[in-house]
Amino acid sequence: MHGYSRLGTGRSNATPSSSPPSSPRFRHGRGKNGGGRATKQRMVERLVFMLVSAVFRRKGVLLFAPLLYISGMLLYMGSLGFDVVSLKNTVGVVVHKRTPPGSVYRSPQVFENLWPFMEAENNGRANTLMMAWNSSVHQGWKPCVDKIISKTELPKSSGFLIIEANGGLNQQRLSICDAVAVAGLLNATLFIPIFHLNSVWRDSSKFGDIFDEDFFINALKSRVDVVKELPEEIRQRFDNNISNIVNLRVKAWSSPSHYLQKVLPKLVQMGAARIAPFSNRLAQAVPANVQKLRCLANYEALRFSEPIRMLAENMVDRMVKNSSQSGGKYVSVHLRFEEDMVAFSCCEYDGGEEEKREMDIARERSWRGKFRRRGRVIRPGVNRVDGKCPLTPLEVGMMLRGMGFDNTTSVFVAAGKIYKAEKYMAPLKQMFPRLETKDTLATPEELAPFKGHSSRLAALDYTVCLHSEVFVTTQGGNFPHFLMGHRRYLYGGHAKTIKPDKRKLALLFDNPNIRWEDFRMQMRDMLRHSDHKGVEMKKPGGSLYTFPMPDCMCKQAELRNENSNTTGLV
Repeated sequence: MHGYSRLGTGRSNATPSSSPPSSPRFRHGRGKNGGGRATKQRMVERLVFMLVSAVFRRKGVLLFAPLLYISGMLLYMGSLGFDVVSLKNTVGVVVHKRTPPGSVYRSPQVFENLWPFMEAENNGRANTLMMAWNSSVHQGWKPCVDKIISKTELPKSSGFLIIEANGGLNQQRLSICDAVAVAGLLNATLFIPIFHLNSVWRDSSKFGDIFDEDFFINALKSRVDVVKELPEEIRQRFDNNISNIVNLRVKAWSSPSHYLQKVLPKLVQMGAARIAPFSNRLAQAVPANVQKLRCLANYEALRFSEPIRMLAENMVDRMVKNSSQSGGKYVSVHLRFEEDMVAFSCCEYDGGEEEKREMDIARERSWRGKFRRRGRVIRPGVNRVDGKCPLTPLEVGMMLRGMGFDNTTSVFVAAGKIYKAEKYMAPLKQMFPRLETKDTLATPEELAPFKGHSSRLAALDYTVCLHSEVFVTTQGGNFPHFLMGHRRYLYGGHAKTIKPDKRKLALLFDNPNIRWEDFRMQMRDMLRHSDHKGVEMKKPGGSLYTFPMPDCMCKQAELRNENSNTTGLV
């Protein structure tokens, strides 16, 4: 409805509702007041001009650059975006906040749109699995750590080093390898690492339940001494109680010099020293000889215990047999969509108020009060745009189908208990009928000894994923990081891993009307990018557990000496 005009209509037949002409007296009055307002307006304009001028001077730019940057990011993220909607037959407008692109979970609508096109390609004739990786990318890297660490008689031990590994399977693995490196640095005798009973993982397994103790000790022989038991003299000195041994508090990422200057003297003095906890207690950057010990421990000395190894090998064999149509090749997916992961991410899906209530309960149960602290702001939309939300099984399936993996592909899913599995796993099974998990590959009788031991179950998942043609990581963490490094170590330096761009996926999955051709093109570009990044060298400050080249691997070249008939390592 139009507002009243403050000017005359200029028509002789004006209706009573039209505004009458204003008198000269009132016009003069308004002109006078208006002149005052005009003066004030000019002053404001001049002030704004001066402010803008200051901003664009060198010092002003430096002063206001952070503010301008933050404002720009807020505008880009859509935090300040609003839609203004005029409503007919009402006075005023309604302002709706506009959601930033990619901030809402619309993947089910996208799937409904794309599913007919996926069905049309269910022929198995051009499965990407058969040609997922470009062989020209492989650069001929080979493991060589066993050859470049000399085997010599060890000098007299400085004392016994006892460490306590905490966390899940791969956090324990990291602690073990770092402990080997520290023992080598200090010329200490390493006591078989003790596993701390973690309140989250709740696994009472000991070292020998998960790893092969004898193999570990033998593989490190002549480099680091490892013992299963402390000598009688040491035990008596501390009243047969390891907890009586002094615990040396070491800060995270401590340097080798710290161990040599602070830990070694006490180790020599007392004959034994304990470091608990021992998670991330050694810096990434260490001397080459210490780094080689990490390589040797992780890639050569640590292998799973016989019960784990036997069942895991059987599971791999079954996956290969199930994949006969694709030459024994299969895809493995590390799916992080357990209830605690969804709760911790603070992301929203399509469960409405029930989902919000369940996530609030889960957060309070596992992280008491952490998410209710004063000043803590949970922004699910921002998390999704930033690629921090766990991919749903549906999203993983759509991504793989877009990359060209058809419904004949065998897929192994490594995961814990999926949140609302019946609902969220159904579309993934619809896209990939040959879907397996450890619970379907192994019988209940085979899994019985492992139930209640999360690290042992994770070891089964780890092994099946290690031997897949394609590994898909969806959320980060120690499991995929160690696995990518291990796969590089085994497969000539190439991780053979799909690491999706989750920010790009968030935008694509927010468009229910996206064309199949466009979606497929984006997914295949993502696959090519993963192929290109498969062979990647460790950067300064990087981890050799993810990037074993060049610390743990060497590039092969034929020796010029034809008579040697051997391969040289350079």
